Amino acid sequence: MNILFIGDVFASPGRRIVANHLHQIVTEERIDLIVANVENAAGGFGVTAAIADELFSLGVEVMTTGNHVWDKTEIHEYLPRQPRLLRPANYSPLLAGSGLYLGKARNGAEYAVMNLQGRTFMATLDDPFRKVEELLAQIPDRIKVRFVDFHAEATSEKVAFGWYLDGRVTAVIGTHTHIPTADERVLPGGTAYQTDCGMTGSYAGVIGVEKAPVIRKFQTALPVRMEPAKGMVELHATIITADPETGKAVGIRRYALEELA
Repeated sequence: MNILFIGDVFASPGRRIVANHLHQIVTEERIDLIVANVENAAGGFGVTAAIADELFSLGVEVMTTGNHVWDKTEIHEYLPRQPRLLRPANYSPLLAGSGLYLGKARNGAEYAVMNLQGRTFMATLDDPFRKVEELLAQIPDRIKVRFVDFHAEATSEKVAFGWYLDGRVTAVIGTHTHIPTADERVLPGGTAYQTDCGMTGSYAGVIGVEKAPVIRKFQTALPVRMEPAKGMVELHATIITADPETGKAVGIRRYALEELA
């Protein structure tokens, strides 16, 4: 079973490259399940109902998010209506949405997707280590394929989370930094791990936005208006191969595709 996870889809350049190439990737790589992080899909900040529906129509089956999921207020009304769009489970239960989705892949295998957020250098949320135990307890034993998007800043927290879940989930893939890491591997217990999948969007700027305002902000410490960058558009993803009978990962590799703007 092949799982395609697409890293943070950033603004219209990210959405465009997904639209242009997803069908080809699915066909060539024999993908059974498509998951994508979409917390930056709407102009780099949040996701709207229309954009989520657009990405679902392209074939993305489950979407994960992170701290920017709340940037567009309409999402509070959309989340309860669309269980396949997740928000980090360790946000307050007073907020809309869920961090867990159970479904059936194209090959017939049942799966679970979980979305959690780290706390180091980020907002103070519920403990993700404790929260993931609650999510695991909600997944029926028969569902062996279990994918986790861990949206976190600190590499140490991500690595620790991977080791914590080794042998209990199929994959732990990090998001948030927008920079792909080269540490993909299958841990001894059978969990595929990567610290960060990277971003799907323009690499002509600074993690997706135009570089000049960001450089100015670093020089002056003053607030600036950020706009999505253009050019050097790349799709970054991770492909995990798993045994659907056991849920163990048997392979993981980075996938990257560049498109001229």
